[in-house]
Amino acid sequence: MPDSGVSRAQREHEHIPTSSKGDAFVAQATATPTAAGVPAVPTLTAPGVPATSTTTARRAGLLVTLVLGGLTALPPLSMDMYLPALPEVTDALHAPAATVQLTLTACLLGMALGQLVVGPMSDRWGRRTPLLLGMVVYVIATAICAVAPTAELLIGFRLLQGLAGAAGIVISRAVVRDLYDGDEMARFFSTLMLISGVAPVIAPVIGGQVLQFTDWRGIFVVLTLVGVLLTLVVWKWLHETLPVAQRHTGGVGDALRTMRGLLADRVFTGYMIAGSLAFAALFAYVSASPFVVQEIYGASPQTFSLLFGINSVGLIAVGQINGKLLVGRVSLDKALGFGLAVISVAAVALLLMTSGVFGEVGLLPVAAGLFVLMSAMGLAMPNTNTQALMRTRHAAGSASALLGTSQFLIGAVASPLVGIAGERTAVPMAVVQVVCALSAVVCFLVLCRPWRNADAAR
Repeated sequence: MPDSGVSRAQREHEHIPTSSKGDAFVAQATATPTAAGVPAVPTLTAPGVPATSTTTARRAGLLVTLVLGGLTALPPLSMDMYLPALPEVTDALHAPAATVQLTLTACLLGMALGQLVVGPMSDRWGRRTPLLLGMVVYVIATAICAVAPTAELLIGFRLLQGLAGAAGIVISRAVVRDLYDGDEMARFFSTLMLISGVAPVIAPVIGGQVLQFTDWRGIFVVLTLVGVLLTLVVWKWLHETLPVAQRHTGGVGDALRTMRGLLADRVFTGYMIAGSLAFAALFAYVSASPFVVQEIYGASPQTFSLLFGINSVGLIAVGQINGKLLVGRVSLDKALGFGLAVISVAAVALLLMTSGVFGEVGLLPVAAGLFVLMSAMGLAMPNTNTQALMRTRHAAGSASALLGTSQFLIGAVASPLVGIAGERTAVPMAVVQVVCALSAVVCFLVLCRPWRNADAAR
C-alpha cells in the first residue's frame, strides 16, 4: 500500500469528504497483496478529495501514532516505574519482600487476562467505548494504589490496574489492523516498537527521579496523572475505527467461538506461538540479566544499566530498519525467519559460553551475545504480529487479545525458570532461551509454512 494511499477506515478516522449519498469519493480500487488465505483488501484512491488531503492524512497518521504509542507505553511504565520503590514499599507497609513482589505479579497477570476480556468487547462495541472505559478504571485503580494502607489492598488494585491497562495494549493493535494492511501495518508496528522499546528503559529512571522528591506513593500519583492525560487525548483525538457494519453482535458465546475459530487457523496459531516463544526468550533475558551481569560477572549497577540501555537501543534500531528499509523490499516471512534464526544462533552461543565450552569467558562476549539476541527481536516481534493480524480482519480485537495474552503467559512461565539452579550460574537463562528460540523456529516452519506464502505471492 503506498504511503499516500487512504484506506476506508482512515477516511472515516480523518473525516475525508463524501458524496451526497454518503459514499466516499472512490475512483479506483486495486487489490493489495495479503497473506495466503486472506481476501485481498481494496486500496482506494480518491481524486475527488482536495490535494491537501494527503497532508491531512499524514498529520492524522502522526497523531494516531502518538496516541497509540502512549497507550502502548503505559503498561511498561506501570510495571517498571515502580521497580526502584520496591524496598521502600516493603518497609512502609511492613510486609515481606515476597508479598510485595506479588504486586508486580498481580499487575502482569491482570494485563494478560484483561486482554481476553477487552479484545472481544472491542469487536462488539467498537474500539473507543471499551478503551475509554478501561482508561477510566485504570485511573481509579491507580489512584487507590497511591493511598493503599496494606499490601493486600495494593495487590488487589494492582491486579485491577493491570486488567484495565490491558485495554491500551489490545485495542492499540486492533486499531492498527483497522487502519492499515500488509506492509503499511508492518511499518506501523515497527514504529510502535520504537516507543514500547524506549518505555521500559526510561521507566525505572523516571521512577528513581520521582523518588528524589516524594515516596513510593508519588509514583502512583504520577501514573494517575498520566492516565488522566491519556484518557483525555483518546477522548479528544482517537476516533472510532471499526464501522458498525463490521462489529460482532453476539455475546460471550460468540466471542468464545470466534477465539476458537482463530485458534483453529493453523497459520494464525503458528505466528502467535512463534512470536510468544520469541517474547519468552526476551522475558528470560529481562528476568535473569540483573543477576547474570552483576552477581556472576561482577558488573556494577551502572554498568548493568548501560548494557540494558544498549540492548534496548539495538532492539529499537533493528525494528526501525525493519520498518523503514526491509518492509516492501523483503517479504515479511523472510525477515521474520532471519530474525528467528539470529535469535537461535545467539541463544546457542550464549549456552556454549555460559556452560564453559569455551573456557572462562568474561562479560564482554556474553554481553555481545545478549545484544545480538535482543536486537533480532526487532525483526521477530513486529512481523509475527503483522502476519497474524493480516488473517483476522473480521476479528482484530479477539486476535489481538490472543496474541497479547499468549505472549504474557508464555513469558511469565519462562521467567521463573531462569533461576531454577540459583543465582550463580547463567546456564538456565541460556537453556530457556535456546528452547524458546528453537521452538519458535519449529512452529514457524511447521505451522506457518512460509514457503507456501511465497508461492502464493508469486
